[in-house]
Amino acid sequence: MSARPSWVGQRRPRKVAVVGAGIVGLATAWHLLERGVGVTVLERSGVAAGASFGNAGWLTPGLAVPLADPAVLGYGVGAILDPASPISVPPQADLGLALFLARFAARCRMPQWRRTMAALVPLNTMALEAYDQLEAGGLEVRTVPGPMVAAFTTEKAVASLFHELDLIRAAGQDVDAERVDGERVREMAPVVSPDVGFGVVIKGQRRIDPGPFMESLADAVRARGGEVRVGAEVARLRHGAGGIFVDVVGGEPVRADQVVLATGAWLPRLAGPHGVRQPLRAGRGYSFSVPGPDSELAVPVYFPHERLVCTPLGGGRIRIGGTMEFRPTDAPLVQARIDGLVSTGRPLLPSLDLSAAAREDEWVGSRPVTLDGLPLVGPARTPGVWVHGGHGMWGMCQGPATARLLVEQMMTGTVPEALRPLDPLR
Repeated sequence: MSARPSWVGQRRPRKVAVVGAGIVGLATAWHLLERGVGVTVLERSGVAAGASFGNAGWLTPGLAVPLADPAVLGYGVGAILDPASPISVPPQADLGLALFLARFAARCRMPQWRRTMAALVPLNTMALEAYDQLEAGGLEVRTVPGPMVAAFTTEKAVASLFHELDLIRAAGQDVDAERVDGERVREMAPVVSPDVGFGVVIKGQRRIDPGPFMESLADAVRARGGEVRVGAEVARLRHGAGGIFVDVVGGEPVRADQVVLATGAWLPRLAGPHGVRQPLRAGRGYSFSVPGPDSELAVPVYFPHERLVCTPLGGGRIRIGGTMEFRPTDAPLVQARIDGLVSTGRPLLPSLDLSAAAREDEWVGSRPVTLDGLPLVGPARTPGVWVHGGHGMWGMCQGPATARLLVEQMMTGTVPEALRPLDPLR
């Protein structure tokens, strides 16, 4: 691990610029404001415009595990080149992506999985309590507590999930899970197909509708005196007399004592010049929503074998999502990926209308995937520049927890134990 920069522990900041208005950036801003620090959040498009908007809305620390799983190696080359596959890589992948994926595949081994899982356990353990803290601060949109259900058509797949849960427990994280039959699954989620004969109920989890929740968090930041400036694309950071200047395309620079980079899958562009060299790629997820009575889906449902998620949004809408697609961060939505979700979902959710006419909010979002599966949270090489991102699929779940820890480090100069494995300079 790189030596810790000698400037950590410097004077407490009075004004911080946070770049990025997803869950990670806004939660960081919220905690800074709680500590009496002035905050300006700069966002190039809109609140939650990246991976924080159209994701499944799962706050499920019981399933927050490393992406680099040995099971990933079971996908053949033909499968990952198929645009309808749950894991997909374009055939014209650039050399940098090819090298990243080769190194990623080399990490899909159980010893590495166990090491990564051990580092994730502290984040998972504090994840829901970190949401409690945000809610206690006056958020008008709340999390929804309850179980989630993993649904299966074969008994063998159930055993595979229980094996994974045993590994999570062995890493030190408690998970309360109960095996149920297909009838029980359909009592909780009538929308599920009769072909589903087995299920696992994972208790003590939560969910949110990400869009409204994020708008509520942005409102809470503003209510505490923070500024959330949308349409502010950051070009670069530069040091000058009186602090760090954040150059905004087409606008006046923003001066701050310190800067937090929380730009998700776009993180390398701004963090790279400040010494952060950890490889990070966009693992893009897709989703859409369709009409569905709230009574038809009372809890989130996950189909692990098919890698499909189904979440009740409330108001008579259900979100369908899934896939892990490695493409450039700003690449347009690939309709074949949506079509793949539809074809996978129809036999599993036969009562839902998944037709093009019924679908709304077709979405692709870029999740920041690091090579070792751990977030990047802490100081960059440049004094006054901090990094907060790289959570992969678990930013919505773990982001408020890492935000609280990062602000603790910024204000005290002491590195929380849970952040040590997440050093951006590792």
